[in-house]
Amino acid sequence: MKIVKCIPNTITSMNLLCGVLGVIATFSGRMDAAFCLMLAAAVCDFFDGFSARLLKAYSDIGKELDSLSDMVSFGVLPSLMMYSLVNQMNPGSWLRFVPLAIAVFSGLRLAKFNVDERQTESFIGLATPSCAILCGSLAYYVTRCPESTLAAWAGLKWSVPVMSVILSALLISEIPMFSMKFKKGADGKVKIGTERIVFAAFALIEIVITVILKQNWSFAIILIFLTYILMNFVWMLKK
Repeated sequence: MKIVKCIPNTITSMNLLCGVLGVIATFSGRMDAAFCLMLAAAVCDFFDGFSARLLKAYSDIGKELDSLSDMVSFGVLPSLMMYSLVNQMNPGSWLRFVPLAIAVFSGLRLAKFNVDERQTESFIGLATPSCAILCGSLAYYVTRCPESTLAAWAGLKWSVPVMSVILSALLISEIPMFSMKFKKGADGKVKIGTERIVFAAFALIEIVITVILKQNWSFAIILIFLTYILMNFVWMLKK
């Protein structure tokens, strides 16, 4: 039984390991490996919570380990990838330090999440994995497609730093954002929700567009996570 209860913490530790390896890959100039490791960390982040619910193996240590792992994989790693991207596009510019704010605000976001009882079924503010994957996919795409229009935009002096500031603000904002994880309601049925259906439809369209335009697969991820942010913003205005 003790071994079974260790499974979620083991998966969480793999999340942390992927984050650390991603940092090493970033400093080694391997943005592709760093992004793949970030995605692997996101998979681990999903399954550690899933396995904890399935096995009913909740623990205070597991909660703290999860936050620590997320801080590395979805706070430190994306901020360093954006730092490297700015330095790559504008070598030596002091603006390369601006994206490091993502790490700081990710820490604030995770601390806020741990004590905020409003975020049991949805989020208040942008979740760190969503912010991280948007940053990681952008850095990866620009590295893989340096001649693209998006790469030209990223090469502008203020574009990535300004984007980093906006994402940092969204991390600690009071904007309600739906969770991408499906959970059961009081009646035992899985809640899908209109917002998830609409989001899934947009995501499918964006994948098709990426294929038609023969873009790198990371382009679809950029579009999907931008859509997620914009959808939640529109939802908030409608309410």
